[in-house]
Amino acid sequence: MSSISVPIKLVNLQDDGFHLLVEIVVFKQSVLAVLDTGASRSVFDEAFVRQHIGDLEPTIETEATTLFSTSSTFLILIPRIKIGRLKLKDYHAVALNLEAVNLAYANLGLPPVVGIIGSDLLLKYGGVINYRKMKLYLKRI
Repeated sequence: MSSISVPIKLVNLQDDGFHLLVEIVVFKQSVLAVLDTGASRSVFDEAFVRQHIGDLEPTIETEATTLFSTSSTFLILIPRIKIGRLKLKDYHAVALNLEAVNLAYANLGLPPVVGIIGSDLLLKYGGVINYRKMKLYLKRI
């Protein structure tokens, strides 16, 4: 198993803590995602996903709590995700409305995010965060 090093960026939430952002490629677009070790699953913004997939079917579990709100969820299959040199095919995730997250980010002068990378992905790929080097390390499996 080889290790992959991915740069991360620490953003200040103006005296309300910090978030880690990581650049990922989804639907052939380079976008930002929050790296959230407290999130049980990785999620992607419903509006962003609808631009690429179209109609979404609600999940049986119709609600999920994000960093800022609770909303309906949709199970999705993303054909390809790239995080640094790690390439994931046919990735099962959840889509939900991240509008509240991005509104809060905009109010803080931060760039929008299209996803939240959660513990499902971090656990599967042995994610290690090095705050001194501002790197996320993942292992190919």
